[in-house]
Amino acid sequence: MIPRYARLEMIKIWEPETRFRIWFEIEAHAAQACAELGIIPKDAAATIWRKGAEANFDVARIDEIEAVTKHDVIAFLTHLAEHVGPDARFVHQGMTSSDVLDTCLAVQLVRASDLLLADIDRLLAALKTRALEHKDTITIGRSHGIHAEPTTFGLKLAFAYAEFARHRDRLVAARKDIGTCALSGAVGTFANLDPRVEAYVADKLGLIPEPVSTQVIPRDRHAMFFATLGVIASSIERSAIEIRHLQRTEVLEAEEYFSPGQKGSSAMPHKRNPVLTENLTGLARMVRAYALPAMENVALWHERDISHSSVERMIGPDATITLDFALNRLASVIEKLVVYPETMKKNLDKLGGLHNSQRVLLALTQAGLSRDDSYALVQRNAMKTWDHGKDFLTELKADADVTAKISPDALEAMFDLGYHTKHVETIFKRVFG
Repeated sequence: MIPRYARLEMIKIWEPETRFRIWFEIEAHAAQACAELGIIPKDAAATIWRKGAEANFDVARIDEIEAVTKHDVIAFLTHLAEHVGPDARFVHQGMTSSDVLDTCLAVQLVRASDLLLADIDRLLAALKTRALEHKDTITIGRSHGIHAEPTTFGLKLAFAYAEFARHRDRLVAARKDIGTCALSGAVGTFANLDPRVEAYVADKLGLIPEPVSTQVIPRDRHAMFFATLGVIASSIERSAIEIRHLQRTEVLEAEEYFSPGQKGSSAMPHKRNPVLTENLTGLARMVRAYALPAMENVALWHERDISHSSVERMIGPDATITLDFALNRLASVIEKLVVYPETMKKNLDKLGGLHNSQRVLLALTQAGLSRDDSYALVQRNAMKTWDHGKDFLTELKADADVTAKISPDALEAMFDLGYHTKHVETIFKRVFG
């Protein structure tokens, strides 16, 4: 985790103090369930809860114990016993370390998901507001980076809205998938722990019992979770690249907000660079990179090994913290994005009306020409515009083969921009209801 790309609320989920507090809650809930089942004394469970809840778990002390034990959960339990006293012997009854570690990770990922869902909601709100604002702002659509046909800037934003709405659904599903609790003992058989303890703890922590675990929760769940984060990051990059292209000097149809006092270059005072969206492109690469080791964690030896552990200690915080930062940065970029409709119109007109070529092509086919002949007629006039800067409509009107099929007045009517945007409202209703 790099503080430059991190927000405090998400950081707190992954702090050692938070982790140890969750570990304690898992152990205390399990003790309470054991007490209710008559496995341990009720007063012991009450003592564990009371003294543990009052304790300030000392991270340095736990690290000191772990330096000797070489085992983090044992170090924590030893420190917990220092607070609880003799009744600490009833802690961790029938459990194994993974019961604590995996259930804690589930709690942390669920909490992280809730923050990420709130981030997506902010982004969706920004995209919707700006999409409605620019619903009818006409701009040229590009394919392969080349002028194609007109669209609206609002449609570009509506596309992103629909994309992140899908991601919201995916993250909700991933949150549900990752939110399982496993307190099933050494190889998942409940040999030394009643399954009702697991059910009790799961309920208290807002999780569901893992249907079948080994010594660990199945890692396909984690793989899907981090893959979902990676896909969300890819869409962040898609939006970022769109803005970066639109901010190029030769295009300049939209740009990141440039705040008072901001500097674009240490060498060139005139520069206004798309640094925020370039940053988002880099952060997206990192979030995607965390998905692969999560997938490789699925294949563990037999009932468990710990090859997944070091991976998850890194990617759990790093992926969620980075994505949290990126989603908020993108939302801010969209909220403040400076849009230049006049430049969009100027760029639209650069190719002398070539964006109407398909409409003329279709009209010629409807007038009786084959598609190949129609294509050849339109293309030969389009290339005069492309190569020599001629006006496309003027060239079409001067082509006797074209006017033999379509009158000059009919050709002129085909150059109406409204033809290209007539179904924008229909698309907006599909996206926004």
